[in-house]
Amino acid sequence: MARILIVDDEQSIRDTLKEILEYEGYEIEEAEDGEKALGLIKKFNYDVVLCDIKMPKLDGIELLSKSAEIAPELPFIMISGHGTMETAVEATRKGAFDFISKPPDLNKLLITVRNAVDKNNLVIETKVLKRKITKTREIIGDSPSVKKIKQTIEKVAPTDARVLITGENGTGKELVARWIHEKSGRAGSPIIEVNCAAIPSELIESELFGHEKGSFTSAMKQRIGKFEKASGGTLFLDEVGDMSLAAQAKVLRALQENKITRVGGEKDIDVNVRVIAATNKDLMKEVQEGNFREDLYHRIAVIVIHVPTLNERVTDIPTLADKFLEEICQDNGINKKQITAGAMEELKNIHWSGNIRELRNVVERLIILCDDKITEEDVLTYANSGKKKPGTIDAIHEFDRFQDFKDFAEKMFIDAKLKKNNWNVAKTASEIDIQRSHLYNKIDKFGLKRTKK
Repeated sequence: MARILIVDDEQSIRDTLKEILEYEGYEIEEAEDGEKALGLIKKFNYDVVLCDIKMPKLDGIELLSKSAEIAPELPFIMISGHGTMETAVEATRKGAFDFISKPPDLNKLLITVRNAVDKNNLVIETKVLKRKITKTREIIGDSPSVKKIKQTIEKVAPTDARVLITGENGTGKELVARWIHEKSGRAGSPIIEVNCAAIPSELIESELFGHEKGSFTSAMKQRIGKFEKASGGTLFLDEVGDMSLAAQAKVLRALQENKITRVGGEKDIDVNVRVIAATNKDLMKEVQEGNFREDLYHRIAVIVIHVPTLNERVTDIPTLADKFLEEICQDNGINKKQITAGAMEELKNIHWSGNIRELRNVVERLIILCDDKITEEDVLTYANSGKKKPGTIDAIHEFDRFQDFKDFAEKMFIDAKLKKNNWNVAKTASEIDIQRSHLYNKIDKFGLKRTKK
C-alpha cells in the first residue's frame, strides 16, 4: 500500500484529500505545516508528498528543497490556490513531480498521484536490482581506520601495485578489493574471484591456470583458468593463506614472468593480471611455520591494507545499522523501521565476533521480528542473547579483590535485567528473586540510570 503525506495548513483541504485518497486505497498521514512535514520525512518513508505552497513556518518550496537533501527521489506534487506560471516553473526547477492548482480536478489528481507512485516504485526497484547485480557496495563509516582505508584505496587503485588485504572474516576485505578494482584503470575489465579455502588442494591449480583435455582422469575437455579469464583485469585471491605450496610456486612464477601453463600443457600463455589477495591469517607466522612461501608473500604484499574488526570501529555501527535497515526494508518492500537511541547503544555494546556480516544479519532479524520501532529491549531479546560485551571475558583479571569483582558482576547483571524489563522494578525484583526495596538499594549503590530513548 502506497504511503502519502498530505501537507497543508487548511484542515478542510487535508480532510478532503485524505477521504479521496483513502477511498482509493492509499495510506495517508498529515502535517499542518512544513516544519512538521520535514520532521516526518526525516523519520519515515513516503511514496508521495502532496504539498501546499503557502504555509506558515516553512513554505512548500522550502520544504521541497530541504526534503531533496534527505530523500532526493521522493516525488512532490505541489498544490496551490495561488498558482501562477512562475510558481509552477520554480517548483518544477526545484524538483517537483507535478503542479496542480486548487481546487484540484479529481481525475487529474488521482492520475498524477498514481504516476508519482509508479515512478517512486520504479526508482526503488532499479536501486534494488542494481544492488543485486553488483557486489560493489559503498564503504560505510567515518572512523579514523575507515578513512585511512579510503585514502589508501585512492592512492593505490590507479597503479598496478599488488595489494594484500588482511582482517578477520566478515570485516569487508572483498569490498575493499572491489573498490580498488573499480577505481583502477582496469575497471572496464572483469574482477575474477577465487576462494582458495573453498577449492580442494588437488583442484586449485586447475582452477587458477586451467587444464588441457585428458591431463587427468576427469579432464574431459580443455578448461580456461582464472588467470586467463582475468587477463586485462584483476584477479582476487581470497583466503590466499589456504593455498597449497605447489599452487603457490606456480602463482609465484605467474607473477614473476606474467606467464602461466595449463595443467597438462606445455605452452606458455601470456597474462596481464593485477593480483589482489586477502587473508584472515598472519602470513608471516605461516611463513615461519613453513605453510606459506616467503618469496610469494613479498610479491603479493607490495601494499598491505588491514581492515579492522567491527569492535575496533564501534563509532561506525549506527551508520552501518541505518544503511542495512534502509536496504533490507527497501528490498522487502516495507516502510523503513526506526531504531531508538537506546537500541543503537545496545548494538554498540555487543561483541561482534562475525563483524559486519553478523551486524547485517542481526539488523535483518530485528526488522523481521520487531514492530515499526526497534527498541533497546528488542535488541536485548533478539540480538544480544548469549553475547558478552567487550572486556567481560577478561574481567576476572582486572580485579584484585573478590568483593570488587562481585560488585562488577552484580552491577552488570542488574543493569541487563532492568533493561530487559523496560525498567519495571517490581517485575525485575520478582524475576531475580530479591525484595523490591533491596533492588532499589542496589540501583542507588551502583548509580544505575535508565537510558533515554
